[in-house]
Amino acid sequence: MPVPQTILTRKTKHAVFLVMTINEGGEAAVRDFLAVLGSRINSVSSRAPEEALSGIVSIGSEAWDRLFDGARPRSLRPFVVYPGEVHTAPATPADLLLHVKSDQTDLCWELARLAMDDLGAAVTVVDEVHGFRYFDLRDLIGFVDGSENPDGQAAIDAITVGDEDPAFAGGSYVAIQRYVTDLESWNAIGVTEQEKAIGRTKLDNVEMSDDVKPANSHIALNVVEDADGEEIEVVRDNMPYGNVSGTGETGTFYIVYSSGPDVTEEMLRKMFIGDPPGNYDRLLDFTTAVTGSQFFTPTVDFLDDLPPAPAAEGGSADDSGDGPAEPPAPPPTRPGDGSLGIGSLH
Repeated sequence: MPVPQTILTRKTKHAVFLVMTINEGGEAAVRDFLAVLGSRINSVSSRAPEEALSGIVSIGSEAWDRLFDGARPRSLRPFVVYPGEVHTAPATPADLLLHVKSDQTDLCWELARLAMDDLGAAVTVVDEVHGFRYFDLRDLIGFVDGSENPDGQAAIDAITVGDEDPAFAGGSYVAIQRYVTDLESWNAIGVTEQEKAIGRTKLDNVEMSDDVKPANSHIALNVVEDADGEEIEVVRDNMPYGNVSGTGETGTFYIVYSSGPDVTEEMLRKMFIGDPPGNYDRLLDFTTAVTGSQFFTPTVDFLDDLPPAPAAEGGSADDSGDGPAEPPAPPPTRPGDGSLGIGSLH
């Protein structure tokens, strides 16, 4: 099995999320960045190896064909918007995701800074979020976040592509959404109604029994089962973010890794459209999804030995695979299939 990027870590205290689009003509610089990311991580983490620095890069559906020739991950695709009767899961442009996490915020900042130095004018940052751990892994709404995450081998299995797509075995899929939370409205409904909206007790994080848990609670609508009735697991690495003065936005950066995107698509459908339709996630009345994108997270082996770049129109890729043959041709035209996203907040 190829070596995966370091997705599975203990829950760190800090994270930086950089969501980027690739500017026309920036493909070669992005390929160069992908090839050196590992060395950048090693350079920064060596200053404080005990602080669990990890940097994970993922690539969107539209960007894939601009960066690489040949095969693409089997389930990497654009996603449609899920417009519910009351709330909509939006899709926003995104070609690259850099997820940096550590127990020290300075390590996160330094690795993200080096990445932006490498990428320079090749990309446009469309969202930058600095997340933090809130008490005992709680969201800003006061409930423990990520209680359903698997661990050990179950977590590895939940996020790892296997024999179903052997060319990309060891990789993962990742979906993101940034939610903006109306804490004033949330706090106004009181703890009892909050617990009904989530499906858990607030203080001790105990899930309600199925005969008590409301059908429109967040937990009830975030369970997806396979054909045998077994729950399909994913790994969430959400982080709160925000601005205490009230002049900016506050909420949750939702990020979920999985072995395939089907489960997050189904969560999204149930949350926003409802199960049955109209029975949407009660939590959405207090927190609004403002972004949504999906990516594929390739293995370390893939980053260390990138496929050839796509041949420019009227030319061919050079033998090194790093770009078009001389003389250089114009960059490939950006595909017009859009950039869409999925996700849910758990």
